[in-house]
Formats: sequence, C-alpha cells, structure tokens
Amino acid sequence: MLGAPPAPGASMSTSRSQERLQESQSLVTTLLEKQRVIESLTHKQESKNKELIESLVHRQNLALLQRKLRDLHPADLAHIIEVLPQPDRFVVWAELEPYHAAQVLLEASPSVRDSLVAETERGRLVALLGQLDPDDLAYINESIDPEIVAEVYQSLDAREQSLFRSTIAYPDDSVGHLMSPELVWVRDSWDIAGALEEVRRRAELPSHTEALFVVDARNVLRGALSLKDLLLRPPSARVSAVMSTGVVSFTPRERASDAAKAFERYDLIAAPVVDERGKLVGRLTVDVVMDFLRRQAQSEALRRAGLAGEEDYFAPAWTSARNRWLWLFVNLLTAFVASRVIGLFESTIRDLVALAALMPIVASVGGNTGNQTVALVIRGLALDRITRANVRHLLQKELFVGLMNGAVWGTLVGLSAMALYGSVPLGLVMAAAILLNLVVAAMVGCVVPIALQRLGRDPAQGSSVLLTFTTDSMGFFIFLGLARAFLV
Repeated sequence: MLGAPPAPGASMSTSRSQERLQESQSLVTTLLEKQRVIESLTHKQESKNKELIESLVHRQNLALLQRKLRDLHPADLAHIIEVLPQPDRFVVWAELEPYHAAQVLLEASPSVRDSLVAETERGRLVALLGQLDPDDLAYINESIDPEIVAEVYQSLDAREQSLFRSTIAYPDDSVGHLMSPELVWVRDSWDIAGALEEVRRRAELPSHTEALFVVDARNVLRGALSLKDLLLRPPSARVSAVMSTGVVSFTPRERASDAAKAFERYDLIAAPVVDERGKLVGRLTVDVVMDFLRRQAQSEALRRAGLAGEEDYFAPAWTSARNRWLWLFVNLLTAFVASRVIGLFESTIRDLVALAALMPIVASVGGNTGNQTVALVIRGLALDRITRANVRHLLQKELFVGLMNGAVWGTLVGLSAMALYGSVPLGLVMAAAILLNLVVAAMVGCVVPIALQRLGRDPAQGSSVLLTFTTDSMGFFIFLGLARAFLV
C-alpha cells in the first residue's frame, strides 16, 4: 500500500517529530476548546446580529483549524483523530480535504475507521475513496458499505479494476492482500545501459527500492539487479551476467506471518511476489510488513486480555461493554467451578482457618508460573520454533523447570507458613501444594496453546482464561486435599 508523501520536516529525528506531533495535538485540542467557549459566549449574548456573529466566529475558528490540519502528515492526523473524543473527532474529520481524509482512513485503526465512515455522508465518502489507489481501496474494503465500494469501483479504469479484484481475492492475512503492484522490472536480455534507460523513463522509483527485479520474456522472475550494480557496472554488461539469482520471493497465497518471519530473518527491504508459474505480479515491502506485525501484536495482546477485537477508546460505552462480554462470561463460569472446588472442603477450612489465608498464595504463584510458560510457548509457536518434532523435549524441559521452581519456592513458602502459624505439618503441606501446582501450571502452560493451535484456534485467545481456571481449581484442590489428608 502506498503511503502519503512526507510532510515538511519529515527528515527530523524521531524525538523531534514526536515533540512536533504532541505540539500539533495540543494546538488542535486548544482550537476546538476555544471554538466551544467562544460559541457558548456568543450564544448567550442578546443581539440582533447574533446568528451572523456566531457564523463569523465559527468560520474564523474553522479556518485556523483547516490551516493547521493541512500542514500535518496523514499519519499524524490519524493519531490526533484517534485520541480525540468522538464529538471533537468528527469536527476535525469534517474539515479534512479529500486526499488527507482518504489517507487518514488508511492510517487509522479499524475501530476508529469504522466510526469515521459511519459519520461520513455518502457523496463525500465516494469522493475521498476515489483518491485511493486500488490496492489501498481493497485494504479498507471491509469497512465500507458494498454499494459505495461498487460505485467507486465503477469509476476505476480496466487495469485498476483488475488490480482491485485480484487484491480482494486474497485473505487479509495473505501476502496477496498486502502486496503492491508498484514495482520496476528489467529484462534479463538487456544490458546495463538499457536498464538505466528504463529507470530514467519511469522518472521515479517506488519507495523501498534497493534493487530492480529481473524477468525474462515471459515475465518469469529470474533475479534482482541492485542499484549499486546498476550504477557501477559497465553500460555494455548484460543484466543476466551481473544480477543476483538467490532472491527470496513469495506467492500471493502465502501467509503474511510467514513472509514477516522471512523479512526478519533475511533483513529484507522489499521482495518480489510471483504466481504459481513464477511470473512477477507484485512486491512486498518492509513498511507494510511492519504495519502487519504491529496490528498482529496489538490484536494478540487484546485477545489475551479477553477482548473480542480492537476497541475504539472513545466508542460508546454500550459498544465497549459488548466487546468484553464473551470472555467475561467464560471467566465467570470458570470462577464458579473454582468456587465449587473450595466448597468441597468447607468443613476442612472451618476446622483450620489458616487455610483460607494461604489458599490465594498457592493459586497466585501457580498462575504466574503458567503465564510465563504460556507467553514463551505462544512466542515459540508464532516464530515456528515449536514443532511436532521438538514439542516432547519442550514438555520435558518445562516439567523440570516446574519441579525446580516448585522445590525452591515451595520450600521458601513452607518455611514462611511454619514461622507464621507455628505448625510444621502446615508448612510441609504448603510446600507440597506449591510444588505440585507449579508443575501443573508449567504443563498446562505448554499444552493449552499447542492444543489450541492444533485445533485451528488462535493460541493467544483463551489460553490465559483456561490457564487461570486450571491453576486456581487444581491449586485449591491440591492444597485443601493435602490439608484434609494430613492436617484435619
């Protein structure tokens, strides 16, 4: 996907650009506050020209706001819009020029994008979507009403329509959905002089171009010609003689996550995308891959917290509440099960009240151990470092880790319980419960994410809830069971 051209000052250091963003955000917020205050004061005044004064004040403030917004990069505009409460957000959105508004839709998070689209009048939405390239339109296609997309589609020429159709044909998490058709290629039969002439003819290279893709007469990818070789090799040298043949390429159907791993492994800036016959159809660039990874990381963090998807911070409360219901319900069910486990040992707790004070320690330590293991396993699965071939060795290793941690921390907690309650048997039961629960937590932390992946589910979603349920229930059962057997 194509980004907007850099705004003035885009070459500044990261810290300075962040400061400038904060200043711009503060200024926009100040202008909006000023507009509300002045309009409120004007509205309270009694005057024959009250409506005229209100109109003039409103236009004056909007003119100041528009001038500021025109100076901002679309990515900065998207950030400012996302951090504004919805009423202010829609004021800023309404003042954006079509090009900037279209770029903001690309840069904004899906939840914020949906709120902006819902607030936009159909005619304006069609106009600003017409500013987008076909692959960018395909990128936000699911956020737009199909009838509006169809109307914009009809305004595209035949080549753009073909590109749009080919892009939406691929899943969101595939290379084909992320690839760009914007690339420069040269023939393997050309000489360096011909390749240079082709570059001059195009006048401008796409962003993140460090090499030209080399194809044969049938458009089959043969290699890559670096810009260094293009400039330094003799003009009469054949492209086929100086090109690199060990080029990492992808197919449109490949998973974007697999491509991202290859970009990280081989330090790629851009890579060609070829069809099943090896013909060059597009390219994948590092900026798009980084955006994909960022979205994946954010989505995974939200799913691990039990949220159904990305949430607009300033969405209506009812919308946010519904987004959290599913895993709250699941967590409620698991909590009921854990409470029933405790209920089985009511008489034991009544006879030895100290158990009630010590129970949370067993569950908490087990939960922490399990979460550490879950995080490790989910990362290993994401990076393909955990496979069928080595999963048994991982389970053995985590079993020993659980035993060692259980022995160390069980001993420490057991001694503490002895000191607090003056009871050696209670301390021994506490130590044994910690040891056993840490082993259970380590095993569950390994098995649950792997099992979810084998079942075709996202390991990040549900692992924490299932882990907490197991460590709480088993921790209570082990501790109270040992207490009933040896203390009461």
